[in-house]
Amino acid sequence: MGRSILDIILNFDESLDNHLKAHFPWVGDYRLLSRSLDARGANKGKIPRYHYQLEALGKGEQFEQPKTTYAQLTPLTLPPLIVGAGPAGLFCALRLLEHGVPSIILERGSIAPERMRKIARYWRQGILDPDDNVCFGEGGAGLFSDGKLLTRVKSPHISYVMQRLADFGAPPEITFVADPHLGSNKIRAIIGRLTQFLQEKGVQIFYNARVEELCFDKNGRVSGLEYSELKKNGQRRQLQSEHVILAFGHSATDFYRHLHKIQIPMSAKDFAVGVRMEHPRRLIDQAQLGNFCLSPLLGSARYRLSFHSKSSNRGTYSFCMCPGGHVLSSGTEADGLVTNGMSNMARRAPWSNSALVVGVRAASDLVPENVLAGLNFQRSIEAKAFQFSKKFATGRELPAQKIVDFMRRKQSPVLPQSSCPSGLVSASLDELLPAFVSQHLREALTHFEQQIPGILGPEGLLLAPETRTSSPLRVLRDEMTLASPGQPGLYPCGEGAGYAGGITSAAVDGVKVALALLAATHGHQTN
Repeated sequence: MGRSILDIILNFDESLDNHLKAHFPWVGDYRLLSRSLDARGANKGKIPRYHYQLEALGKGEQFEQPKTTYAQLTPLTLPPLIVGAGPAGLFCALRLLEHGVPSIILERGSIAPERMRKIARYWRQGILDPDDNVCFGEGGAGLFSDGKLLTRVKSPHISYVMQRLADFGAPPEITFVADPHLGSNKIRAIIGRLTQFLQEKGVQIFYNARVEELCFDKNGRVSGLEYSELKKNGQRRQLQSEHVILAFGHSATDFYRHLHKIQIPMSAKDFAVGVRMEHPRRLIDQAQLGNFCLSPLLGSARYRLSFHSKSSNRGTYSFCMCPGGHVLSSGTEADGLVTNGMSNMARRAPWSNSALVVGVRAASDLVPENVLAGLNFQRSIEAKAFQFSKKFATGRELPAQKIVDFMRRKQSPVLPQSSCPSGLVSASLDELLPAFVSQHLREALTHFEQQIPGILGPEGLLLAPETRTSSPLRVLRDEMTLASPGQPGLYPCGEGAGYAGGITSAAVDGVKVALALLAATHGHQTN
């Protein structure tokens, strides 16, 4: 009878298969197009419901598995060089490889297992490796996050990215659920399989290889790069190529400064800074789901908060919410502290956390003529937090304050238990954050209490500083070719270059850059 699109709404504990058998007995094979949970009013007794959209075939019919083939192109004499092995760099390499063009990836950090050992040492002892940490290493910063795949980016490449993640071991549901996530534990395994696949098929990955500078020929065009072999006492090496992809991530302060020094066009962009807010998971679950929070079918509750101040025309919002997760110290520089959040796939840790950040306007809050002003602003906050922690603890503990005390402008004599593995030090966050940030946090928290009762209660905690929500600048590129102006072989890419904000959008941008490069080198056009 052909294909039919069905929209079905069921209580969260009802079986979709049983419903189809009872009400749509003609359905044979089906596939889910989307599944979203509506838990509005659950805290007042309204039953949470799932909205399913599915494509159905009649009895005896089956969906065929689509087979994707890619035009095979001639490999380049000098392989493209990709700076960074995060989602942008890896998916750029993957898409190039699928068209028969291998590349070389240079990653300043190490493979995931070695990287995790160094991070654990940092949390326990405060010994930081500035090249191998929560932000740098195989997989990028996404390996220590909630593994969220939700993106606001509209792109035909999203379905490709989701399917390839599933091919490398992600749960198939990421291709249809409304708010997909992988968790830190899952995404580490997926990235490991992806990098293994790339290397088996001819992509070279140089780990512990910190790119120091770009190289140019006598005509001023990019001709390669110079990097340090960090496991060989920083020995310098050069690689030649007419194509360099800059997918270095949003925390590479040294590389931003190098690009500025050699006058690669960049512009300041708006970003946000603030704190990481943490509560016991049971408090958030109860506030959001009411008594339904006891059901294992619903999992840990999520929230998304935003507030716009009419007086200042400035926004404050939650970001990277990690249900059942942990707050991490994720610095990349010896004299700075930074917070971040992560969850594993199951999201069952006793705490839930989220960034709570205030918008920073490049044009009015900073020195607009200095493209690095946002970077300097971020690092100054991080340095102040470290200096405080070093003075009153060991330097690895994150400054923290109970929310109720923050609202009263009073330092917390005792802090509640936290998920943070590196420990906390009690602080008055007003002394560490810019005044306008503290002011807007207080205004927003008062508003958020109306949405999530108990958020201002004595168990809530603020940890500081949250400064790396996105890049504070953009490495400019042509809208059509995606190359840096005046540099047809240099491709800014991903979150560090200012064109993405998370795992999926970074991977999508990597795909876009790969296709733009192939269009330039082979005249190959594809979506």
